[in-house]
Amino acid sequence: MHATMTAPVCARRRRLAAPLSLLCLLCTPAAQAVEFEAGDWKIDVGGFINAYYTYTDCGDEPVGGLALAGQALGCGGQDARSTIGNGLLPNALVTKFSTEQSGYDIGGTIAIMAHTATSSAIAPNSGVDVRQAFFTVGNADIGTFKLGRDYGVFGANAILTDMTLLGVGAPIQATQRGRVTLGHIGAGYSYLGHYGQMAWTSPAFGGGNVTLAVMSPVDNGGTHDSGSAPQLQAQYAWSGEGFKVWIGGKQQKFESTIDGMDDFTMSGAELGASLTAGRFSALANVQSGKGLGILSDGDQLDTKSSNWLVQGTFAATEKLKLGANYGISRNRDETPATGGLESNANATVGGYYQLTPGVTLALELGQTRSEAFDGTTVEMNGASFGGIIFF
Repeated sequence: MHATMTAPVCARRRRLAAPLSLLCLLCTPAAQAVEFEAGDWKIDVGGFINAYYTYTDCGDEPVGGLALAGQALGCGGQDARSTIGNGLLPNALVTKFSTEQSGYDIGGTIAIMAHTATSSAIAPNSGVDVRQAFFTVGNADIGTFKLGRDYGVFGANAILTDMTLLGVGAPIQATQRGRVTLGHIGAGYSYLGHYGQMAWTSPAFGGGNVTLAVMSPVDNGGTHDSGSAPQLQAQYAWSGEGFKVWIGGKQQKFESTIDGMDDFTMSGAELGASLTAGRFSALANVQSGKGLGILSDGDQLDTKSSNWLVQGTFAATEKLKLGANYGISRNRDETPATGGLESNANATVGGYYQLTPGVTLALELGQTRSEAFDGTTVEMNGASFGGIIFF
């Protein structure tokens, strides 16, 4: 996941949709957005642009499946590769609106996103990624209802708190050359996804709240369709003085499109916590389930898997943050859908320097490691530097 507005505006959005709007959760007080009023409506326009030079060097050991460190994915089909493209975030133009009518807070977001890198110097870079287009209605008594397209609830806190959100993380060239890098997606947590949805976040109680969401079900890319039942996601999040803890889950049934192949149900649970004490911050997040996939829901069918991520950061100065994190995604059973892949892991160390209130520069070094069930391992070493601007 965006410092796209002033602190008061972001606070207002949190009342409208917290914790459902990914972009608002990433607001920082320093960034500014263009804000204007039209009657009772307040509208602000902001966004972010980033670019990072990445270099990767991959081994040639034969690890099958979605091996992030292998040459096919990690280095985009080569033994080494360099790219100047997006990090974990794309580029985005974000429009938000809000008003109060008949005792209800009303808001919404439309985010139009695009990528930087392509494999051609002349082909049009015209791919548009609309991850967010939703509106919210609510108040302090009934909570907040959200309708439209937005990020998922399951996995949101892990990726929001990942230090590489402002950088690159695992610099997977097969995805960066045409979209974004992966952070710790598939090597520490499953991707939170973006869905058509109807969601409700309860009023705050006891320092926390509950989010219940009905998601438009998704296909898994060829062998299974979503069927008639929606995807369900839920989360309880509690926060206190510098501390936050969350627990969540997701579920969806996939129906086979191939004779002789069974249906399966994706189900997962998540537990995580983050802590800030002075200059130090820490994060731990664990996910476990069946059918969670590596890069998308159900992409390894009903394989049982687990993901965990740990992280520590230190604010060395008012402008410089240093950090290190490690994540691993592990298949707990060897099914044909894994292609023999047992695990993907990534370790990253990084420095993040706030050059101006809107510009952050980042330097990261990391290693991604994929291991097969037969013990074969392949490693990808990567480096990245660049920056991101919020406006």
